[in-house]
Amino acid sequence: MADITAAMVKELRERTGAGMMDCKTALTENKGAMEDSVDWLRKKGLAKAAKKAGRTAADGLICVAAEAKKAAVIEVNSETDFVARNEQFQQMVRDIAAAALKVGGDFEKLKAAKLGKSTVEGHITDMIATIGENMSLRRSAGLSVKEGAVATYMHGAVAPMLGKIGVLVALESSGDAAKVNEFGRKVAMHIAAANPQAVTEDGLDKELIARERALYEDQAKQTGKAPEIAAKMAEGRLKKEFFNQVVLLAQVFVIDGKETVGNALKAFEKELGAPVKITGFVRYALGEGIDKKTEDFAAEVAKMTKG
Repeated sequence: MADITAAMVKELRERTGAGMMDCKTALTENKGAMEDSVDWLRKKGLAKAAKKAGRTAADGLICVAAEAKKAAVIEVNSETDFVARNEQFQQMVRDIAAAALKVGGDFEKLKAAKLGKSTVEGHITDMIATIGENMSLRRSAGLSVKEGAVATYMHGAVAPMLGKIGVLVALESSGDAAKVNEFGRKVAMHIAAANPQAVTEDGLDKELIARERALYEDQAKQTGKAPEIAAKMAEGRLKKEFFNQVVLLAQVFVIDGKETVGNALKAFEKELGAPVKITGFVRYALGEGIDKKTEDFAAEVAKMTKG
C-alpha cells in the first residue's frame, strides 16, 4: 500500500475542492496516483472540476514589455505585497521585462542577460541584499509576428504594464496593424478573464482530451447507458462542457457576452478587409501554482492522514 502523506492530501484537496477524508480515500483507493485520484473524486461527484493550478498565493508582479510586432511577459515574485509596491522593486521588474523583450522571452537567456553592471540574475541577488527580502524571477515568455500585432493587456495594474495578470496575444494579418492591435487587446482582455487553455481544439493536450472523454463515458455507463450510447453522450459533453469552456475560439466572448471569440474574429476580418489568425497567446497570473505555507492546515491534514 502506498504511503499517503499530508502533502499529497493537501495537493489533491486544493486541486479538486473535495473534503480531506474523501481525498485520503481517493489516494488510498488509487495507490497514491494523483491524476487517478482526481478522476476518482470526479466520478464519485465529490469534485466539480480538476483545477489545473494551485491557489494564487505568491506576491510580486507580472510585467509586460511590448513593441509593435513583439512582446514579452515576466513574473517576479517577492515575499510580501509591501515589497511589490516598492518603487525600486517595480523599476527592477520593468528593467527585466525590457531585457526579456530583447531575448524573445527566453528564460535561460534572460537570466544571463546584461542588466546594469551585472546580469539579471546577479541584479536580483543584489536587490535581495538591498531590500532585505527574498525575491526571484519565476518565468518569462515572448511572442512575435512577421506582420500584424502582438497585443497586450494588464489586469489589476498597480502601475503602467505592472499588475496581477498579464496577457500577450499574437495576431497575424496583412491588415491595418493599429486596428489589429485594438481588436487584439479585446481578445487579451477576454483571455485574462476566461483563462482558455488553447486557441483551437488541436492545441489541447491529447491525453487531457482522452481523460475527459473517458470520464464522461464512465459517468454515462454508470446511469445504465449502453456503451455506444455512452460514447455518443461523451462526445456531446466533450464539446459542450469541455471544448467550449477551454478553447479560446469556442468560448463566449466576454466583451459582448453573446458571440464566440471565433465569430467575433470572423466579423472583425470582414470589417478589416483582411484575414486575421490568432497564432498564440500567453497568460500569466501572479503566483498561480504557488502556495504560501499554511501551518495550521498542514497540521490538520497530518492528523487526518494518521487516522
